[in-house]
Amino acid sequence: MESTDQSGTSLLSIDVGEVNTRAVLFDVVEGRYRFLAIGTARTTAQAPYNHIGEGINRAITRLEDITGRELIGDDDRLIVPSKLDGSGIDMFVGTLSAGPPLQVIAVGLLEDISLASAQRLVSTTYAQVVDTLGLNDRKKPEERLDIILSQRPDVIVIAGGTENGATNSVIRMVESVGLACSLMAPEQRPEVLFAGNKALNEEVETRLGTLTKHYFAPNVRPAIEVEQLSPAQTRMAEIFRSIRSTRIPGVGNLDEWSGMRLTPTSTAFGRIIQFLSKVYDPAKGVLGIDVGASATTIAAAFDGELSLGVFPEYGLGMGIPGLLENGSIEDIQRWVPLEVGEDYIRDYIFNKKIYPASLPVSTEDLAIEQALARQAIRRAIFAAEDGFPKKIGRSGIGMLPWFEPILATGSVLTRAPSVGHSLLTLLDAVQPTSITTIVLDQSNLAAPLGAAAPINPYLSVQVLESSAFLSLATVI
Repeated sequence: MESTDQSGTSLLSIDVGEVNTRAVLFDVVEGRYRFLAIGTARTTAQAPYNHIGEGINRAITRLEDITGRELIGDDDRLIVPSKLDGSGIDMFVGTLSAGPPLQVIAVGLLEDISLASAQRLVSTTYAQVVDTLGLNDRKKPEERLDIILSQRPDVIVIAGGTENGATNSVIRMVESVGLACSLMAPEQRPEVLFAGNKALNEEVETRLGTLTKHYFAPNVRPAIEVEQLSPAQTRMAEIFRSIRSTRIPGVGNLDEWSGMRLTPTSTAFGRIIQFLSKVYDPAKGVLGIDVGASATTIAAAFDGELSLGVFPEYGLGMGIPGLLENGSIEDIQRWVPLEVGEDYIRDYIFNKKIYPASLPVSTEDLAIEQALARQAIRRAIFAAEDGFPKKIGRSGIGMLPWFEPILATGSVLTRAPSVGHSLLTLLDAVQPTSITTIVLDQSNLAAPLGAAAPINPYLSVQVLESSAFLSLATVI
C-alpha cells in the first residue's frame, strides 16, 4: 500500500503494542467525526511470525467483520481512497510501542544540569539509560571508551554547553563517542543525537562525519535555569522510528503507509493530554496514565506545557520484574486484599514476563494483576514528578498536584471485570487531591487521536467531545 492521500473523511489508525494490535476506524456521522469501531488481534512481532503485518491484517479483518465495511481489496492492499459504496479509507495513521526499550547512553557535562536533561529526554520515549558519561564523573577517556564498547547502546544522547557556553569539554565527549563508533562494526554503531550548544554543530558533524547516523536538535539546556525538551523529543521519536524499522519486520511498511509519520504511542498520547490542558482550568493540570505491557506512560500537562515520562521498567509485560528491582514484594503485597503468599506473587510476576498476554484466571490472580497495576502507576507517577513544573498548585507538600481531569487507559483498566475495579485501582494508585474527574479511555483512543491531530485536528477534537470516553467518577 502507498501512503494515503490525506483528504476525505474516513481515517484508519493502527496501533501496534507489545501484546495487542488495534485497528480503529473513524468517520463522519451526521456531520461530525465519530469513533465507529475497533478490531483487536495479538501482535505478531515475535515468533513464529516475526512480522507485525500478520497482526495488522488480523486486526483489520476483525474490524471489517464488525463494521461490514470492506477495507482490504482483492489484491490484499488497503482500499485508498474510499469508494462510493463505503469501502476503503481516506486517511491512515500509525502508532507503535512494540519491541524492547532502546538502550541509551546519556552524555553531558554537569550531572544535575545537562546530563539530567539528557536523561529526561530519553525518558520521553520507549528507552532506558544504561549508563551515563559526565564531565565530573572522573572517568578517564579509556574508561569512557570501554563503557560505550561494552554497553553496545542503540543510541547515544549528547547534551551540554549552554548557548555560547562551554565548547572544549563538549567536543572531548564527542571525540570519545566518535572513537568508540570507529572501533565498532558498522552495523553495531549507535545512532547519535546531539542536543547541546548549537555553535558546535559543525564541529560535531566533522568529528562524527560518516562514522554513524547522527541527528541534531535544539539545545535541551540553552541556559542553566532553562530546560526545553520538546524540540528534541521530535528527534527522539524519529530515532525510535528509524531503529524499529530496522529491527522489527513490517515497521518500515507501516511507516510508509503513515506517510513517514509513524508515531511512538507515548508521543501521540502526550499530544492529546497537552491539548486537553489548554481546554480545561489553567489553574490545574491534566494527567494521562497509560498502563501498557511495554511501559507505563505518565503524561502531565499544565496550560499547554507537557511533561512526558515513559517507564519500561514499570510495564506489565517483559519489564514487569522492574517492580521488584525498584521496590519490594511487600510494596505489591499491600495492594492485594486476599491472603496470598509472597512466593505466589513472585511466580505470577515472572510468568507474566514470559507470557505478557496471559490473563488472570482466578480471584487471586486478578487481585495480583490489579495490585501490580497500582504499584506500576504509583512508581511511575513518583518518577515522573521530577519533570513537573515547580510552580503548580498542590494541596500540600508531598501531595499530588491538582489535576482536572485524570485520563487513564491500558488493558488492565479497560478490561477489568467492572468499571468499579478500574476506579478503585486508579484511586489507590494516584491518590488525587482537590476535586477531579476520573475518565477511562475504554477503547484506547487517545493515542490514535493524538496521531491523527496533525493531519485532521477536527477529527481529534470532535471525537474527544463525543461519548467515546467514560467518566468514572468525580472525586473530592
